[in-house]
Amino acid sequence: MTKTPSKQAKILRLFRKIHRVTGALLFIFFFILAITGILLGLKSNSNGLILPKTTQGTTSNLKKWLPIDSLHTNAIEILQDSISPELSVELSRIDIRKNKGVVKFIFEKHYWEIQLDGATGKLLNIGKRHSDLIEDIHDATILDTLFNTTQTQIKLIYTLIMGFALLLFTITGFWLWYGPKRMKRMKKN
Repeated sequence: MTKTPSKQAKILRLFRKIHRVTGALLFIFFFILAITGILLGLKSNSNGLILPKTTQGTTSNLKKWLPIDSLHTNAIEILQDSISPELSVELSRIDIRKNKGVVKFIFEKHYWEIQLDGATGKLLNIGKRHSDLIEDIHDATILDTLFNTTQTQIKLIYTLIMGFALLLFTITGFWLWYGPKRMKRMKKN
């Protein structure tokens, strides 16, 4: 069963309307997603503006490194002495860069990181991880934090909406490109 050009035109108008309405409703979210995505793509090449550069420690030989608990204690002291004693010391993760001889302590409740030499425990760098804030905006984790949700409900809903919207945009956008070509061919036949 072949579709007539008028049925094709109806489908095209419907897809155009879906594309336009979805775009209008989600414009600001797509804008934020695009900007934060670009910034996250550039983070490693931002010369330390978005993500602190990883410094170089004295040795990559793990046998010469201090125990992690000693390094952790140093990182906490440095955080409280150099930045603020009010900041949470709850860790998000410990990033060990064996080849660089560095241990990064990344905190849960704020965006600071402390880089220590794995062997000596000395401070190599204190840096603000703007990339983590950008990522939290990008995936809506920041809203879960602001509204103090117990799980990541807002992030989940936001991610699903944006994922389905992007899929819908892809399908309708393709049809808005392909549909007129198909209609032209139908008119020739």
